[in-house]
Amino acid sequence: MRIERSHLLHIAAPMVNQSDLPFRCLVESHGATMSYTQMLIPERLLNDKDYYEFHTRDLTLLGGRRAKPVVVQLCGNDVDEVVRAGRKLQSYCDGIDLNLGCPLDAARDARYGAYLLGQKDWPLVEDIVSSMATSFTVPVSAKLRLCQPVAKTHELAQRLEARGASWITLHARTVSSKRRRQGAADLDVVKDLKAQLTIPTISNGNVRTFDDLERNLLHTGADGLMVGETLLGNPCIFTDEIPDPVAISLEYIDLCKKFPGTATLSTVQAHIRRFVEFQCEWTPWYNRFKTALTNTANLEEIEQLVRDQVCSWRDVSGERKPMSVQDGENAVLGGSFLDS
Repeated sequence: MRIERSHLLHIAAPMVNQSDLPFRCLVESHGATMSYTQMLIPERLLNDKDYYEFHTRDLTLLGGRRAKPVVVQLCGNDVDEVVRAGRKLQSYCDGIDLNLGCPLDAARDARYGAYLLGQKDWPLVEDIVSSMATSFTVPVSAKLRLCQPVAKTHELAQRLEARGASWITLHARTVSSKRRRQGAADLDVVKDLKAQLTIPTISNGNVRTFDDLERNLLHTGADGLMVGETLLGNPCIFTDEIPDPVAISLEYIDLCKKFPGTATLSTVQAHIRRFVEFQCEWTPWYNRFKTALTNTANLEEIEQLVRDQVCSWRDVSGERKPMSVQDGENAVLGGSFLDS
C-alpha cells in the first residue's frame, strides 16, 4: 500500500509490547489512519527464529486485507544489521522507521534510540538512514526526540531529510529514562521544524483529549499527529468517543481470537487493564479487578472476567454506563478520565 499524506494525519505510535496486530486493528477501526509496530531489534530478527516468526506472523495474518498502512520500526547502530533486517520485513509492511527516540536504560546500554542523538553519532545516523532509503522498496522515516542543545534538532532533521527520510516524527521532549514523558512536549520546536522541512512533519506529544488533536495541529502546523499512551486508555480518541470499557475490551478480545498468536497473554492483560482503568480506576472494585486479571491464565478467562465479573461489579456499584459523544450525551473528555 502506498503511504499518502492523508495516512499521516492520525498515527498510532510504536509502543513496546502494546502495538500488536489486534490493537492496531482496533485503533484503525476507530479513526487511526496508520499504525506502527513496536520497536523491533534487528539482531534478533536476524538471529532469533522465534522472534522473527512471531513478528512476521503479526505482519502477515491480514495479508492483502490490510485497510491502513503499517510501519515497522527498527532500532540499532549497525548499518548492515538494520538494512538486512529491514529487507526481511519490507514486503510485509508499507514503511520502515528508525527509532531515534527510545529513552530507556536498555537503549542507553546498547546505544540506540535517543542515545544516538548526540552530534558525535550524527554521521552514523545519517549513514543508517541513507542506507535504508537506498536499500528498501518502501519509504523510510525517523522518529526522534529533542537534541541538546534543542536548536540542533532542526539541523539533524534536515540532514535526515537530505539522506532520504520521507517524513520526520518529533516527540518534543528531552531524553529521560526515568520519566519518559517528563514535562510537556515543546510544541514550539515542532512548529519551527515544520517550517524548516519540505517533507511531512509529525507531532508527537501533549494529546490527552480529542480537543488536543486540533489544538496541536493548529499550533504546530504539522502534517499529522502521533498518539501513544493516551490510545492505550482510549483507543477511540481520534473519533471523539469515550468507549464503554466492557464493550471496547470485548472488541479487542474478539480481534485477538481472529488473529491468534499475535498478542501474548501479558500484552492482552495490559490492554484490558488500561481499557478498564481509563474510566473505572476510581471505583471500589477496580483493585479486585486488577488482581483477578493478573490471575487469568488464558484469553477465555480474561473474556469471562470482563463479560461477567466486571459487568456484575458495575451493576452492584450502580455505575452509569458511559456514552460516546456520538450517542448524544455530554461525555467527559478532560479531567480525571484522561489524566489517570
